Amino acid sequence: MLTDKSILVTGGTGSFGKAFVRTVLERYPEVRRLVIFSRDELKQYEMQQVFPASQFPCLRYFIGDVRDEARLRRALEGIDIVVHAAALKQVPAAEYNPFECIKTNVLGAQNLIEACLSNGVQRVVALSTDKAAAPVNLYGATKLCSDKLFIAANNIKGNRDIRFSVVRYGNVMGSRGSVIPFFLERVRTGVLPITDPRMTRFNISLQEGVDMVLWSINNAWGGEVLVPKIPSYRITDVATAVGAQCRQEIVGVRPGEKIHEEMITASDSASTVDLGDYYAILPMAGQFTLEEYCAQTGAKLVEPGFAYDSGTNPQFLSVGELRGLIAHYVDGPTAD
Repeated sequence: MLTDKSILVTGGTGSFGKAFVRTVLERYPEVRRLVIFSRDELKQYEMQQVFPASQFPCLRYFIGDVRDEARLRRALEGIDIVVHAAALKQVPAAEYNPFECIKTNVLGAQNLIEACLSNGVQRVVALSTDKAAAPVNLYGATKLCSDKLFIAANNIKGNRDIRFSVVRYGNVMGSRGSVIPFFLERVRTGVLPITDPRMTRFNISLQEGVDMVLWSINNAWGGEVLVPKIPSYRITDVATAVGAQCRQEIVGVRPGEKIHEEMITASDSASTVDLGDYYAILPMAGQFTLEEYCAQTGAKLVEPGFAYDSGTNPQFLSVGELRGLIAHYVDGPTAD
């Protein structure tokens, strides 16, 4: 699917974007063009030092913001595949600056949809978050709205050969602003702050997220919200894995924060199917039926009332497993 194709990644200088670019360059050396679209010139400069044009002539760097539809339209000229990773993601920042989050995550999503429809793009995969399921904070609400926009875009594509799909997954291990790098910074103080000892989260590696997006580009019908089957962890186990001798201090849940994260709610169960490695929440009113999708993909409907959240997930990472994953995926000091 990617050979001789032109690909654009919004938010391409972020953790996901860099991992995606590295993977595409390794696996698809015959990719025609790979465009990094982002608004931070310094991060683009730093990324160019890692992926120099002399070594990777297919790479292009576009300064731009998804809030600017005209710039998106120009950047998408000749593009076949779009991966949408741009978003404002920090929960406290979104609560304090709500409309800024809306302008990027919601209006930016619609700008991208309109630009893709106008430029002959064939595949669009938008990155979502577990916080979009039954959202309790503004960030999650904006991503749920974004998800709905991308799914509904399939209804207005007309006779265009384009498919819009969404990939929703949990916390990426070691990503910027996440709990593990935060704990690694605090480990030398001897105290690790715990919001709530009951708290659990889903966990996925950056590479697993990239692989899921690549799978979606090749296999999504358009209209799915795809969810990976991934393990959970307890926040107290993460603290123990990072600094077993550190004191764990309970500081309370932050505004807009859940005890357990959800990726599929019971309300979604009527339109959710099991694909083996992934679940897919299918559109209730789309261009195909549940029966057609299951018949052609081998998917199976989940049980009525099925829900998928980090607290009831049957698979949990142990302290030892967490320690091994942190050593493999995350750089930083630990205290044993």
